[in-house]
Amino acid sequence: MTADSSAAGWQGWDAYAPFYDWENRRTIGRRDVRFWTDLARRADGPVLELGCGTGRLSVPVARVAPRFVGIDRSEAMLRRLRRRMRRARLSGRTSIVRGDIRALPFRRRWRCRLVMAPYGMLQSLLSDADLAATLEAVAAVLPRGGTFGVDLVAELPRWREYRRQVALRGPLGGDRRVTLIESVRQVREHGLTVFDQEFLEWRGGRRTVHRFSLAFRTVTVPQVAERLEAAGFRIDAVLGDYAGAEWSPAADAWVVIARRI
Repeated sequence: MTADSSAAGWQGWDAYAPFYDWENRRTIGRRDVRFWTDLARRADGPVLELGCGTGRLSVPVARVAPRFVGIDRSEAMLRRLRRRMRRARLSGRTSIVRGDIRALPFRRRWRCRLVMAPYGMLQSLLSDADLAATLEAVAAVLPRGGTFGVDLVAELPRWREYRRQVALRGPLGGDRRVTLIESVRQVREHGLTVFDQEFLEWRGGRRTVHRFSLAFRTVTVPQVAERLEAAGFRIDAVLGDYAGAEWSPAADAWVVIARRI
């Protein structure tokens, strides 16, 4: 996949849906869950999650928010989230929407108290124009004083390039086993990190190969802060982890908390 064919950063996520939870349990796990649930409690109002996916954060946040709305472009991801919400008996307090975060599909006067963009979600926007459109859309659904939380994947520009390495393997559930063979490319002229994924799935003696690519754009904290301020936000805090550590470019996480003014 070239940089040009990666222009839509949401592509690849439908194919990723069956493996997303499996991989994330082995990588980020639950280390950011308390941060987002605490932020949702303090917001004391409806919460919107951008790029909600299969609901790794959506379900725990929906348990503490009076109303939860999740939006994602991948219907395959959202099917899994809807099942999770039903099993958790949260469907009555949640709305799960397939849509584009660059043009949020809500009524003109609809407002929430917190918008979440967790775990590098904004880095799947592969152009300045897409980022600007998303920030404008977020500003339109937040009242004055509403909170916007942004979590960036800090290590993207430092990610080592490699080809076809076994990254993870293990049981997927039932009689299924899976191995992830991963390649990483840095397309530096476009500020992109591209993950070429190959999931080998075994069920009994049968093997199925799933191939797709995910592209992410490097966006620094100063760049995000500048764009947020231009979109009508004030920066309240910049954190270096999910426990409130001071931020630095070498921090484990890059978290920006902004308020609509």
